[in-house]
Amino acid sequence: MPRACFSPPGIPEYFRAVDYPRIYLKSKKDQSVRRFHPWVFSGAVKLMEGDPQPGDVVAVHANKGRFLGLGHYANGSIAVRLFAFEEVNPDVDFFIHKLSLAADRRKSIGLWNDPDTTCFRLVHGEGDGLPGLIIDIYDSVAVLQAHSIGMHRFRNELAEALVRLFEGRLTAVYDKSDETLRKSGHSTENGFIHGSGEAFTVAKEYGHKFEVNWETGQKTGFFIDQRENRKLLGDYAKDKVILNTFCYSGGFSIFALNHGAKEVHSLDSSQKALDLVTRNLEINGLENAAHENIKADALEHIKALPGAYDIIILDPPAFAKHKSARHNAVQGYKRLNAHAIRQIKPGGMIFTFSCSQAVDKALFNHTVTAAAISEGRSVKILHQLHQPADHPVNIFHPEGEYLKGLVIQVE
Repeated sequence: MPRACFSPPGIPEYFRAVDYPRIYLKSKKDQSVRRFHPWVFSGAVKLMEGDPQPGDVVAVHANKGRFLGLGHYANGSIAVRLFAFEEVNPDVDFFIHKLSLAADRRKSIGLWNDPDTTCFRLVHGEGDGLPGLIIDIYDSVAVLQAHSIGMHRFRNELAEALVRLFEGRLTAVYDKSDETLRKSGHSTENGFIHGSGEAFTVAKEYGHKFEVNWETGQKTGFFIDQRENRKLLGDYAKDKVILNTFCYSGGFSIFALNHGAKEVHSLDSSQKALDLVTRNLEINGLENAAHENIKADALEHIKALPGAYDIIILDPPAFAKHKSARHNAVQGYKRLNAHAIRQIKPGGMIFTFSCSQAVDKALFNHTVTAAAISEGRSVKILHQLHQPADHPVNIFHPEGEYLKGLVIQVE
């Protein structure tokens, strides 16, 4: 097999690829891979050797045979997700190497052994060179979520690599991949693949406490990606009356109350979410705080708000998970922001977000602008927001930038 086209510094010499099914790309269709983009689209495939099945490791080659990388094969528009651009053997040692690089990134930003922040993302898919894999750390438990059947097949190697990486400080590894794998026609059983114990813990974020249940909670149990934006809200919260819509477990609400908010209302359509807000208030000693839960549809409720709020938080679920739904998503974001802009008190601030990957930063900003124009109020942008540093974006894979937001002030 030809040598790799690229060999980053620090790759041990003993990482050598075995013989895998091969995928050859059409002429001139290898340019993005040569630039280290980790996706191979089905339209770029010229031929396949070895009859690969979904989840199999395949070797990707250029039209004339040059080796380009290794990845997981899948049916669909993305035929291969590359996890290496060199010849490797994806065993425990390989994953220890990859996870060590990811850990070093978290150490460099202070998210390692921080007693005040005990939850963070260790692996963010393509951003950490492991497409289709999310690993979140909650105190002494790692929660693994595979978005591809290929990466899920390595769950045992990943669990062993995690245990060795944390040198005894990790008590359990929980696999929560069933929901994400079902979207691609596969299924599994969620459960512990290392250790055992309860399905929840109390994790801390800048000293604020949150009950995290990786078994029943959304995503891996908590929305870690809003950590820095919650902290920013705390800077503005003192003496303010705040509405937190789509509140889920009340992350923004807890930060606001702990930083001196005059009053906070947490709104969600799910009673289960609001019960979790109540528990989080209790474990933070805020059970007697000036706080109210509101069970309602956010879009309907916000149409007729009293103009008494100093800050409104709009953090809806993804309105568009695919490009085909983008138009409807943009209209949804426009209506939601228009209602908030119309109803907020003069001088009030709106923290508004989109986590739809299909809606990029420019389109989201234009949508909020259109909402402001429709309401005829003067609006200023104070902050442009994004996902935190433990959710890195591979510069060769800009699609990994999914969370975007604005802090706007309405005059």
